[in-house]
Amino acid sequence: MSETQTTLIYLHGFLSSPQSVKAVQTKDFFAEHYPQVNFVVPQISNYPDLAIAQLRELVSQYQNTRLRFIGSSMGGFLSTHLVSQFGGKAVLINPAVEPHILLKDYLGEHTNPYTGEVFDLESHHMQILKELLVDPLPNPENFWALLQTEDETLDYRLAERKYQDSKLTIEQGGDHSFVGYERHLATIAEFLIE
Repeated sequence: MSETQTTLIYLHGFLSSPQSVKAVQTKDFFAEHYPQVNFVVPQISNYPDLAIAQLRELVSQYQNTRLRFIGSSMGGFLSTHLVSQFGGKAVLINPAVEPHILLKDYLGEHTNPYTGEVFDLESHHMQILKELLVDPLPNPENFWALLQTEDETLDYRLAERKYQDSKLTIEQGGDHSFVGYERHLATIAEFLIE
């Protein structure tokens, strides 16, 4: 791979997968308009410790390329951590900011609706997430956060504060899935690729 090769890694959210609507829309858009970009969409482990180990190993394979990330919800949180560790740029869609607090209400057994995997979230997983927090944000100009105010899962104001020195788009209404995400794909590509 040449140094000018761009690798774009899409990170889905909690209880999601590469088959999610946004992941598929993103893959299709870049395949059509930016076929030269190496587009990678991993199935991220449901366990935070395994997820971050998996993603660090994945990203390290592409360190000789221009690293770019798009992360939705928990994927936005993980993208922030990976950019702080490996460099690059990231677009964050309704990103989780404090998942170690949010997911305390989700301890116990879950089933990933896409993969069917059954797993248990335990309190020690919250400590792992807390250790992945990036504060303060290095190079805030390398991030763009897209937020919608009617996100039913996350308080958008937390992300508004965290990414206040980054590029920030706040849309009234919407929901956690980020309604109308596909409208932004062309400008997302400009921010990340061009």
